[in-house]
Amino acid sequence: MSRKIAGIILLLTILPATTQAETLVLLQGYLADGDYWRESGITSMLARNGWVDAGTMRATPVGVRTDRPTPAGNRRVYTLGLPSEAPLMVQLRYMEQYLDVVQQLYPNESLILAGHSAGGVLGRLYMVEHPDIPIGALITFASPHLGTDNAEIGAKAGSSPLGWVAPLIGGSALNRSQGLYYDLVRERPGSLLFWLNRQEHPSSRYISVVRGDDGLLNFGDLVVPSWSQDMNQVAALKGRSSKVVTQSGHGLTKQDGELLLKILRSNSQA
Repeated sequence: MSRKIAGIILLLTILPATTQAETLVLLQGYLADGDYWRESGITSMLARNGWVDAGTMRATPVGVRTDRPTPAGNRRVYTLGLPSEAPLMVQLRYMEQYLDVVQQLYPNESLILAGHSAGGVLGRLYMVEHPDIPIGALITFASPHLGTDNAEIGAKAGSSPLGWVAPLIGGSALNRSQGLYYDLVRERPGSLLFWLNRQEHPSSRYISVVRGDDGLLNFGDLVVPSWSQDMNQVAALKGRSSKVVTQSGHGLTKQDGELLLKILRSNSQA
């Protein structure tokens, strides 16, 4: 073997492997904004592992803008300015604007969606409405894919006398959220979830992070029942979702950040 060839082989062994270019979009749930992912420590954890925080995308009178410069590197994370009290179809229109920009900035690169609570359902709605956009994976945390009784309670409260007095006692979000509540009631003919759950879903990796109840000190998720969080229970996705059970409540935790990193690593190797 010549010295030149041996030198090339040595160089290849010491150079880092090429990192796959990927964009991760984080979708918040009801009453939250994009910074919820930061407040939970998840974006910092991602940044320490090579995923640059690219900031929050927002719709402005002069188009979509982010609050941070376009990052260098092969992996970046965006959060989105979404009207989280609005019906899912309204939120979808905002998401479409943002992901159009992502597609323009990073054409032909892998795109991954991760959603917490209602954000997971929104991510799935986007995929069904845009099957032409290749999504490498959808990861949902405690998402009400089959609905939740809490949404039914909110919808009934809004149509009761409580809806009239809610603004007087600081509960105006109750009235603003009526459309979203109806979107997230337990699926039934005529509901958005009933329709969504029976649409063809594009080929992708689907990962359901489900909150469990250990029957001891942890009471599980008191907002969304565990059976509703499993995408395998969705009529159009039976048997297509990986399922990971965690012992925690409804909110995001650092444990979710560690789990998200493991999922992202496995997705890159798939």
